[in-house]
Amino acid sequence: MPTICMSLTVPLGAVLRNQLLPDVGIALPRDKDYTLHLKIGDPDEVRFLRGDLTEYPSDAIVNAANSDLLPGGGLCGAINYKGGAEIFRECGRIRRAKGPVSPGGAVVTTAGQLPSRYVIHAVGPVWEGGTHGEAKILAKCYREAMRVADGLALHSIAFPAISTGIFRYPVEQAAAVTIPTVIDSLMIAKHLLLVSFVLFDKTTLDTFANAALAQRQPDSDRSYEVSISL
Repeated sequence: MPTICMSLTVPLGAVLRNQLLPDVGIALPRDKDYTLHLKIGDPDEVRFLRGDLTEYPSDAIVNAANSDLLPGGGLCGAINYKGGAEIFRECGRIRRAKGPVSPGGAVVTTAGQLPSRYVIHAVGPVWEGGTHGEAKILAKCYREAMRVADGLALHSIAFPAISTGIFRYPVEQAAAVTIPTVIDSLMIAKHLLLVSFVLFDKTTLDTFANAALAQRQPDSDRSYEVSISL
């Protein structure tokens, strides 16, 4: 994937409006897919791209799971279908041994026939208007998934936009919670170096990219490098 010359350093308080980063004149591509790279440290990186998570090569991919770890539909169903029966069997063993996974929790299984080593099944919150602790549960969900991956000494993990499908979490609000949680978790991880967000459609990609560039960390002058590749 060629990288175009769109590299800059963005303060963590920078705001992206109308897909254009103010004062630097760099816009997210409107008519084509892209990958947004955030260089958080050396070599820590967060990426945002459009794609099929089941085909993405990462040490672990994250399944937006339900509490019973059943295949379901959407991404969860695709992971079980493409990964093969062993994922389903391991989920069954976990369910029988430990019971349902609470929202905010995460467990790990084999990836079966998928091009990753593990699947981390993370249970996000069902959106109930934002007044039932959904943001805290969503943040915990990402932290737990990254904790599990780091505990396995993995170097890379790839996420979908957890809870924004049939669990109805508004994408913009989910992104606002997700981005700082993941950045903070990556900065304290011992082994993880790369976090990817592999998002199904361009609208979600644009929303997460905007949120990533708009995040603010109060009382901090830290900054990160941004590049866009096509």
